[in-house]
Amino acid sequence: MPAPSVGSSPSDPQSPVIVWFRRDLRTIDNPALCEAAESGRPIVPVYILEDDAPRQPSGAARWWLHHSLKALCRDLTQLGSRLILRRGRATDTLLALAAETGARTVVWNRRYERQETGKDCSITSALVAAGLQVEAFDGSLLFSPKDVRNRAGAPFQVFTSFWRCCLAQADPPRPRPRPTHLPPPPLVRSESLADWVLLPRNPDWSTGISTAWTPGEDSASARLADFLEDGLCCYGQRRDHPDQDATSRLSPHLAFGEISPRQVWYAARAAGAHPADGFLRQLGWREFCHHTLFHFPHVTTQPLRQEFEEFPWNDDETAWQAFITGQTGYPIVDAGMRALWETGWLHNRLRMIVASFLVKDLMIPWQRGESWFWDTLVDADLASNSCCWQWVAGCGLESAPYFRVFNPTVQGEKFDPRGLYVRRWLPELAGLPDHVIHRPWEASSDLLARAGVTLGKDYPRPIVDHDMARKRALAAFERMKSARTDHEA
Repeated sequence: MPAPSVGSSPSDPQSPVIVWFRRDLRTIDNPALCEAAESGRPIVPVYILEDDAPRQPSGAARWWLHHSLKALCRDLTQLGSRLILRRGRATDTLLALAAETGARTVVWNRRYERQETGKDCSITSALVAAGLQVEAFDGSLLFSPKDVRNRAGAPFQVFTSFWRCCLAQADPPRPRPRPTHLPPPPLVRSESLADWVLLPRNPDWSTGISTAWTPGEDSASARLADFLEDGLCCYGQRRDHPDQDATSRLSPHLAFGEISPRQVWYAARAAGAHPADGFLRQLGWREFCHHTLFHFPHVTTQPLRQEFEEFPWNDDETAWQAFITGQTGYPIVDAGMRALWETGWLHNRLRMIVASFLVKDLMIPWQRGESWFWDTLVDADLASNSCCWQWVAGCGLESAPYFRVFNPTVQGEKFDPRGLYVRRWLPELAGLPDHVIHRPWEASSDLLARAGVTLGKDYPRPIVDHDMARKRALAAFERMKSARTDHEA
């Protein structure tokens, strides 16, 4: 029997509606909030810092969460409401809030990675058992994972086919406008955002992140508008060059739901973007990752290609420390890792370069890289982070072939030809000329002296020889395949 809509009349037509905010920290195109507002009933907006969440936000994401919640508090206040902050288990908190306010209805927007854990189902069961009406809405994706299937009814495992099927569907619903006014919630206790201590202390390492980013719904809308006006026209030509500010940088705003993919979709279409090309195709990759997580929840920790469970990964702690501190001796890798630490973000091309270096040149497990990105990225997104690491490692659904090993020197010369990105993040190499900026170990002693660089002192020599590392990785891959064949035989 389908659940009644928010607008239906419960036993008390004036009983409040609890709107549970999660990673949908916005007031525009927020289906749960819009439905609650249209019901005409009092609204209780709540955000729960869940102590039992399967994977806690950490590092840079906690910084973003603090400021995003602060912005949402301001936005709701301007609409006449207020955000209630509570910490604890979601089920217990929602039941307690319903008892305190007399609410008979709880609404939220689906988070597909959590739905696969069964947590949403268990929360729903507990609330319904307590006599509450529960509704969940679609607001985080363009297309439902339940609707996009191949002809056999199975989930797609190839992006091109997946995106073609998505584009054959009816267009996503248009974004819903922000409510013009919200009634104030009942007077109930709200915790203090400052008491959650989401911001770093002793030391405060967030200066670079604070300089680079402004969280919040207004900032997300402004960033999208700026990109569509100035960057969309040349996105295809410039997007792979980290020395140019040519990407939308919307990923953290999408990750925290400060802007919906439907807003991006329709704004980009209106600006002339074609969904099969360029910018909107990247939004399609985001969809593909989330659909993959929905269908294959173990993607976060286990290779989707089972043969990689036999891969002979390396556990070199010295190499790992050199990698995360930007001291590998490969300038484009080190520049990316230092930029990540400083700003909480990494250009997509750099994400592929550094990931390839970790899993193939160093043969360190992709899970360690995924975990490091989870800790340091402001746009840490479970689906995208896991799927992209598996893509580079060659063990995902549609992955780069394992023999595709990025040459970090060639990648640097191709996508940062003048060394602008490297010079920004590795000032110790700033004096080197363009033709050796990505291979300082080949610079003459005279060039190094004039640039004030002493290799091994001011900047490290390469910790591995790329050509040898590539051969080692490919040999390990062949051994893995042989072991798999022998096992199956």
